[in-house]
Amino acid sequence: MEVKRRTLRSLVTKLGSVSEQTRAEALAELRLISKHDADSRPIIAEAGAIPYLAETLYTSSQAAQENAAATLLNLSITSRDSLMSTRGLLDAISHALRYHSSSTSPAAVQSAAATLHSLLVNESYRPIIGSKRDIIHSLIEIVKTRNSQPRSIKDALKALFGIALYPLNRQQIINLGGVQPLFSLIVNEGRIGIVEDATAVIAQIAGCEESSEEFKKCGGVDVLVDLLDMGTGSPARLKENAVAALLNLVSYGGEKVGKEVREAGLKVADGVADVAQNGSSKGKSKAVALLKVLLEGNVVRDSPFHSLLNESNLSF
Repeated sequence: MEVKRRTLRSLVTKLGSVSEQTRAEALAELRLISKHDADSRPIIAEAGAIPYLAETLYTSSQAAQENAAATLLNLSITSRDSLMSTRGLLDAISHALRYHSSSTSPAAVQSAAATLHSLLVNESYRPIIGSKRDIIHSLIEIVKTRNSQPRSIKDALKALFGIALYPLNRQQIINLGGVQPLFSLIVNEGRIGIVEDATAVIAQIAGCEESSEEFKKCGGVDVLVDLLDMGTGSPARLKENAVAALLNLVSYGGEKVGKEVREAGLKVADGVADVAQNGSSKGKSKAVALLKVLLEGNVVRDSPFHSLLNESNLSF
C-alpha cells in the first residue's frame, strides 16, 4: 500500500509540471488507475489531485479534458466530500458543460454531467448544486441542442433528475426554461431510454406550484395521458413516471389543474389501473392514488376499479 501511495503522489505532483507532455501522461495514468482500482481513489484525492483536475477542464486540449473529467467522475464515487470542498470545482464543471457544443469534447461533457449526478446522490449537495443557475442552464441547453450526442443527453437528464429531487430546485429548472425541452424529447425522441429519463425529470418538476402553468403551455397533461394509453405500448417505467407526474400535478396545482387531469385521465383509467396492478411497489401506490383522483367516487361496484381500490384499502 505504501508503494501505491508513493506512486500516486508522484503522479499527482506531475500534474503541476511545466511540461505539457508530463502532465498529459500523468493524467492518462491517473484516469486508468482511478477507473480500475477503487482503493486508489481516496489516495489520489488526498494527494491534492482535484484542484489540478478541475483546472484542466479549462484547457483547450480535448484529450486532457476527457482524462481530467473521467478521473473526477471516478473520484466522485468514493470521494464526494473532497470534490465538493474543492474551491472552484463546480465552476470548472459548469465551464465544461457550457461549451458542450464547441470547445469541450463530448466525452468530457458526459463525464462532467455524470459527476454531477454522482455528487447529487448526497442529499446535502442538492441545494448547493441547484443554486448554480449556470449549471442548470447548461444542462438544459444540452438537452435542447439538436446535435447533442444521445449519451450527453442521458447524462444531462440524470443530473437534472438529481437536482430536481430537492423541491426548491424545481422552480429554478422551470424558470430557466427546462419544461419545454423535456416535453419535446418525449414527443420527438425515438430512443426509449432517453424518453424514460425525460419523464423521470418531469415527474419531479411537477411537484411544485409553478409547474402547472408551464405544463399547460406544452400540452403536458395530454402528453402524459397519451403515455398511459394501453394502445401505445409504453414501457412500464415510462408509465410509472407519467402516473407520478400527473399525481404531482394534482397535488400541487389546485382544483383547476385537478379537474383538467381528471377529464383527460379518465380516458386512460385502464392504463393507470395496469400500473396499479403490475407496477413496482412505489408505482402501484401512486397509481392507486391517481385512480382515486380520476374516479372521484364514481365507481360502479361490479367494475374492476372497485375491487382494485377496495383491495388497496382506499375509500372512494
